[in-house]
Amino acid sequence: MPAFASAAHQPHDAQRIELPDFDHERVLVVTGARSGLVIIVAVHSTVLGQALGGARLWAYDDWQDGLADALRLSAAMTLKNAAAGLSRGGGKAVIVIPRGTTLTEEGRSAAMLDLGDAVESLGGSYMTAEDVGTSAELMAVVALRTAHVCGLPPEQGGVGEPADATAEGVLAAIRSTLQRLDGTDDAEGRHIVISGLGNVGSRVARALSAAGARLTVADVNGARRALADQLGAAWVAPDEALTTQADLLVPCGLGGVLTSATIAGLRVKAVVGAANNQLADRTGARLLAGRGILWAPDFVVNAGGVIYLDAASRPDADLDGIARRVDGIADTVTRVFADAEASGITTLEAAERLAAERLHRPLTV
Repeated sequence: MPAFASAAHQPHDAQRIELPDFDHERVLVVTGARSGLVIIVAVHSTVLGQALGGARLWAYDDWQDGLADALRLSAAMTLKNAAAGLSRGGGKAVIVIPRGTTLTEEGRSAAMLDLGDAVESLGGSYMTAEDVGTSAELMAVVALRTAHVCGLPPEQGGVGEPADATAEGVLAAIRSTLQRLDGTDDAEGRHIVISGLGNVGSRVARALSAAGARLTVADVNGARRALADQLGAAWVAPDEALTTQADLLVPCGLGGVLTSATIAGLRVKAVVGAANNQLADRTGARLLAGRGILWAPDFVVNAGGVIYLDAASRPDADLDGIARRVDGIADTVTRVFADAEASGITTLEAAERLAAERLHRPLTV
């Protein structure tokens, strides 16, 4: 049985996309021996320790789009891990599914085994974990080929998926953002738009609903409208979520949603969410500030998962201590807001400055 069934790969145009600036320590691009899929592992920095970041299994029009994602996401992981106070560098893996391909169960397992071989070949410079399109169960397959993987199912001696911790960190950041806006962190009666109801977004939606917030939600997967109905939330299309008037926009899907065009159409006081790489480019931070929209930098907001994976995987793991560290994301966001105002810079620059203090070198992403 083939690992995947699809139309043939289209010819690649080497000039088709614009890659981000390259300042990585090492990037591995291989074709999986079992799956036939392009597997990319980007190690951005090991200045603070072994690089840690998830493995993304996603469909792309071209493998170079996956490469661009891996470069950007791994650089963001350096910022995230540094700002979170972890002794970890930044890395990311991307497994490219050709657009229109449907992976079989056998194909997924083959891809995970190939990923394990790729990670193992890096000699311990990178530790992988679950991310978009992967899971704790798939990480258990990776573990058949390398020890440099975390987030395995608890029944296999692992610490499980980090979605709960990521969501708790996002909620802490939301409280800090609400406090900054109006002097109270109470979500009751606030109108909050959540775009993306996956593992993290759904948890955030349930918690905010329980806290009395008025929710408008969106997702590209129409089946998730059932959660909106369950919570009594308004359901809108993803594009409409970006123009809905509300207190907060909470992006919890894929990145790149904050373009110059979408920023111009925002009708919210602040943006704070779990999605990685929310800014299509860094000029978006200044555009948001120019419109008076408070932006909590994503790599600070969504650090709860990596804090959990790093600390819970250690022999002396203290779950109460981990919970306190995740809740401390609120203090970090508060510091970023204060530093940005005091220095007359964007919140992106303030958060990067915080990360660079630990890295002891200029940082460009």
